[in-house]
Parts: sequence; C-alpha cells; structure tokens
Amino acid sequence: MPLARDSTPNAHREAKPVKDFRSVADAVAEEIAAGRLKAGERLPPQREFARLHAIADSTASRVYQELARRGLTVGQVGRGTFVTEAPGAPAPAPALSEPADSRVDLELNHPVVPEQAGLLAAGLEKLVRSDRLESVLRPVGPAGTPAAREAAADLLARGGWRPGPEGILFAGNGRQAVSAAVAALTRPGARLGVEELTYPVLKAVAARLGVTLVPLAMDGDGLIPEAVEEAHRADPLHAVYVQPVLHNPLSLTMPERRLDQLADVLLTSGIHAIEDAVWGFLRDDVAPLASRAAERTVVVDSLSKRLSPGLSLGFAVAPAATAGRVAGALRSGGWGPMRFPLEAMARWQGDGAVDVLVRAKQREAAVRQEIAQRHLGDFRTRGAPSSYYRWWELPAPWRADTFVAAAARHGIAVTPAAAFSAGRPRGPQAVRLGLASPTREVLSRALATLADLARSAPDDFAGE
Repeated sequence: MPLARDSTPNAHREAKPVKDFRSVADAVAEEIAAGRLKAGERLPPQREFARLHAIADSTASRVYQELARRGLTVGQVGRGTFVTEAPGAPAPAPALSEPADSRVDLELNHPVVPEQAGLLAAGLEKLVRSDRLESVLRPVGPAGTPAAREAAADLLARGGWRPGPEGILFAGNGRQAVSAAVAALTRPGARLGVEELTYPVLKAVAARLGVTLVPLAMDGDGLIPEAVEEAHRADPLHAVYVQPVLHNPLSLTMPERRLDQLADVLLTSGIHAIEDAVWGFLRDDVAPLASRAAERTVVVDSLSKRLSPGLSLGFAVAPAATAGRVAGALRSGGWGPMRFPLEAMARWQGDGAVDVLVRAKQREAAVRQEIAQRHLGDFRTRGAPSSYYRWWELPAPWRADTFVAAAARHGIAVTPAAAFSAGRPRGPQAVRLGLASPTREVLSRALATLADLARSAPDDFAGE
C-alpha cells in the first residue's frame, strides 16, 4: 500500500540533507572509540541500519564497507557484522577504497611525472594509424607474441637478471597475474604462506579461491626464512607469496644474504614462491628471488606503476614446470591481456620511453620521501628513499581506526594497518601513507595536517 501523501495545499517540507557515507561511518567509529559499541557487538542488518540513520540502503552498504576497510568491523557469513577486537575474532579483509575527487588520496599509489604524457603519446602515434590499428586490436592469448615477450624480458630485467622470454605470460593487469599464480600453485583448502603484513588484494584473492593464508614472521630484513620452514613442518605449505623488494607497506628490501637463505628454503623444501615484483623497478640494482630459485618461483609484475595507472598489463614469469598451469589459470579466469597494451609496451620499451620514466620515478620517490621526512621526522615512521610508501606507527593514545576517521574528517584518506594484517584481527596501531598520487604541494600540506593531528589528543576531535 503506497504511503499517504500530504495533500494540504501549498504544503512545504524542509528537505533533509543527504548524508555522506563517510560521515555516518565516522559517527559509528566514534561510538566504537568511546566504548559505546564494544568489541564483539553485532551491528544491525544493513536495512535496519539504514532506517535507523535515515539513509538509503545503498548508503548503509557503503558505510559497512568503510567500517570494514578501517578494520573496525568484520562480517561473518550467516551471522552478521561485528565490532572487531573480540577474542578470537576472525581478521577483517578491508579493501582499498576508490579515490574520491573531494579528498587527498594517500591510499591508492599512482606515481606520475611531468614527462609521462609526452613520452607515451609519442609511442602511440604509429599504433593508432589506420594501417596498424586493425592488427593491434586483434585478440591475443596469455603467451602474447614473440616480439612482446622479448620486449617484456628487457623491461623486467634488473640486477643482472633477465627472464627467458619463453617463460613470460601476460595478464590483463597485475592483480590478475597474482590471481592466476595463486590459482595455479594452490587449490581450495591449501595453505599459502604470506608475510604477516601483506598486500590487501592478495587477501581477497585467497578468500575467493578458498585458500588459507598462513602469516609468517618478519624482521627488519623482511620475511624470515626460518618462519617458512617452521610453518611448513607444522603443516605443509603449498606456496609462499612474498614481496622481496620495497615490501608493501613496510618498504623493506631483502638483502642478498636473506634472499639466498629464502631461496635455499624453497629449493630444499620444494615450496613454490609467488614473487610480487610490482615495485621492483624502483630498485633495479637488486636481482629478484627468481634469479636464485628460478625453478621454484613465479614472478608477477605489472605495467601501470612503471608507466601510467591507466595502462593495464600484467606479467607472470613462470618456470617450465608451472607455466602451463599459470597459462591455464589465465585462460579459465578470463584474465588474458588485450593486444593493444602489449603492442604499446613493446614500442615504449624499444624506443627508450620506459627507461626514461623509470629513472624519473626513482628520482621522484626520493623527493617525496624527503617531504615526508620533513613533516614526520619527529614520529616513528619507516620508508626507503626509493619507495612511495611511508609506514607510520602512531603515537599513543591514537589508534589506527580513530586516526583514519579523524584524517577523513580533514579530507585525507590513509590506510589502516588492519588492511595489511594477515593474522591479528586488527594489526598494529599504524597507518600506511601512499606518497605518489597527490602533487608535491598537496602532499606537503596533507602531511603537515596529519602531523598536527597526531600531536593532538583523539578527544580533541570527538565533537567534529
């Protein structure tokens, strides 16, 4: 039965302002921080929550997603959504949020340099000519073309290592390359070892494929090889996912001795490694783990960080024994590449554009780390000169969730440690700052704001 309408002549109602999902999420976060919503407490179903807060169902859904992203809640299938920090509560799986035009985005990390557009445009001119366009728009499989494999081998080479072109496969993007490698080397119910702080998308991939993540201890040099051995002895691991160079979020790079030790563990135990090398181009003096344990390692990489965020192409360098399985996973998942970026990549690699952009982005990373050091030097932070990340261990009494909420009220998006935690429900009281996406000036202002925020007490912002 339709709701009755006000039939009074010339009746006027004051329009209610539309609530932004972030402001509603901030209010819930404050309830949690104040202890009015306690760990383990169940939130109402989303439709009921929408009615209680006078918001649309779709807005309520985004609120719940935002709370999970901040590590404040966890959803349990068939049971509902619960406030985290309960003893034994399962780890949340927050995903990085989409960028919004109205905020400073220190979550998503897309390095851009001034010369980028001009260099890329020059390489595309011949591809978009009518006599070439038809051929570059034809379908292509995961193996690509011989010319593309040769170009990719040169593009991926670093530290004296150059992959064999015959082992290179292509995906639509880097995330698809990761998914295909996990699917090829594991199965539902398998155990996948990961660094205790790991790439958030890997957590989502494992959940979708029914793979159990096993958090492995780290130290100042990265993943501890003995932790891999211990976990494998306790219950065999099917594979290990590792970021040896410029680990996300800690910016750690494994020294050669640690890489040698990890390679020995892989070779003696028979464990496969998925080596995420997406940020490796910023340290092209370091040879990958695959140079030491080629037959046990699948390297995954992508084009977008090197060149431009809109250029989507993933790489998987697989040893002969596993290449067929990785290719099969790419086909069955619908994760194969488009021919156009394949052809563009080969042209940019051939004309030197890739090398110019890589050098420029290496220099830009150092500049941005200097900006971060200038504003955050009084705090406990970690970042490498060649990295676009900064890991910030927040000063007491700040918690990661309340700091993320306070930063959001200042129009700045940062990522809580819970997004990366593979084991503990919440992770440490820390946030990751992505330094790449804003301009230098905007980055500097945002970091100054965050530094001022961290020097204040959380209660100072309770009423905002």
